[in-house]
Amino acid sequence: MPPLPIISGRSCVRTLEKAGYVAVRQSGSHIALRRDDPPPARTVIVPDHRALDRGTLRAIIRQAGLTVEEFIALL
Repeated sequence: MPPLPIISGRSCVRTLEKAGYVAVRQSGSHIALRRDDPPPARTVIVPDHRALDRGTLRAIIRQAGLTVEEFIALL
């Protein structure tokens, strides 16, 4: 498994948008992204921070239904 890069929350949002997610709302510094197709529908919350911790990024990738390799390929 390749090591996770240190990226910003905005960069993570852009990458998830490439994977089919759409930003549906923002509450403070947290952005909610949603993907309806293919089922099941998924919602992922991404903090809009300058740098995401690796554990937080790994959890976001897992919740999005992606692998680390797929996520890095979309970067």
